[in-house]
Amino acid sequence: MTLRKIAVRCGLLLLAAISLTMLAQARFPQPHEEYQARRAKLRAAVDGPVVIFGYTGHEDASEVAVFFQEPNFYYLSGHDEPGAALVLIPDPPKGESLEGPREILYLPKRNLQAERWEGPKIGPDDPGAAATVGFEAVEPLSNLKPDLQKLAKTFANFYTVLPHHEEGYPHFTEVVQEIHADVPDAQLKDVTPALYAMRQVKSPGEIALLQKAVDASVDAQLDAMKQMRPGVYEYQIAARMKMIHEWEGCSREAYAPIVGAGFYSTVLHYGMLDNEIKDGDLVVLDVAGEYGGYAADITRTLPANGKFTPRQREIYEIVLGAQNAAFAAVKPGAKIMGGQGSLQQISYDYINTHGKDKNGNPLGKYYIHGVGHGLGLDVHDPGRADRPLEPGMAFTIEPGIYIPDEKVGVRIEDDILLTENGPVMLTAKLPRDPDEVEKTMAAGRANPQQ
Repeated sequence: MTLRKIAVRCGLLLLAAISLTMLAQARFPQPHEEYQARRAKLRAAVDGPVVIFGYTGHEDASEVAVFFQEPNFYYLSGHDEPGAALVLIPDPPKGESLEGPREILYLPKRNLQAERWEGPKIGPDDPGAAATVGFEAVEPLSNLKPDLQKLAKTFANFYTVLPHHEEGYPHFTEVVQEIHADVPDAQLKDVTPALYAMRQVKSPGEIALLQKAVDASVDAQLDAMKQMRPGVYEYQIAARMKMIHEWEGCSREAYAPIVGAGFYSTVLHYGMLDNEIKDGDLVVLDVAGEYGGYAADITRTLPANGKFTPRQREIYEIVLGAQNAAFAAVKPGAKIMGGQGSLQQISYDYINTHGKDKNGNPLGKYYIHGVGHGLGLDVHDPGRADRPLEPGMAFTIEPGIYIPDEKVGVRIEDDILLTENGPVMLTAKLPRDPDEVEKTMAAGRANPQQ
């Protein structure tokens, strides 16, 4: 064996060892103390018990389904097994007294036969279960109803996640029905204003997981830049990107990959990915992974043959200018959405005052979506988009122009963290400048096995 082959093999073995180490760490929760602090903060913000159910594991009956916990439940518990619920109990009303724990995790009883197929689970009767999960107490799920009924003698209000949108159905609807059935005389209120406000500001541990998701996603985007060329199919690019995500420890895609070439670069949530990429196409790649439960969200727009046409470059540079203008405005107190001075308005004004369509009209009407959104346990993390920004908030900036009759769609999306020292572009390693994009693509063609 030649020295070159030995070096290559050693390098591959080292990469595999690093990847396996990363994969082993990919699903680690935060320390118990972090979840305890979140629960204490939420208890202090409400005047009644908070009841939140995790997913049951039966939400998706397909043979390929993999269990992932309901994000609000996971944010407060770090518990990643199905069928659980939690109750957080605030201080009782003035003049009332209340005995017992204030934070209880309710677990289903263990099914030892099922565990032979699915692996061991934590049960309510396991020795040291409370210490294992970091709660004051662990109870059988069957105790939830009588416990809520006892609490209803002290508290008039109960809180849960009410179903505001189509997202979360039918889980949240079923939860509300169950709580209503258990405590029919209680006033059921929405905990999301307080809970979502907490989720908008990330802890250092959350930021570290988010950065790992970003790093894996950037590596996949860089590979796509180097592999992109006419003749490959959209799904082939997506498949390579997903492989890199998983190789670097991502547990799944952050969302369904979007790889849209030609006309489909103008379709925002294009999902078929079955077209051959042709010479002269622009290709929008909105693809990112999820690491440890935290989602990245990155988009780049590439010329299929490695060179932008003059018109493609013109539109690309307008979108890039709009993104740069929005990024320059990021500071504490700024808003993603919300009228004059918001990142949305700044990016729109830039696009609408630069360039024209083929009929001589401004391009603002081709910018048909918001400038960005929060990032976290959900790729569109919840929380008010008009809330003034503050350190610890993570979000995207992603202006775009989509002109169907020209088959020109351009979106550039990067992940931003506002810190005490100003905004940081977490995705800064990934080229945005069109010259740098072309240079990276040329390097891929020069080294096709890279």
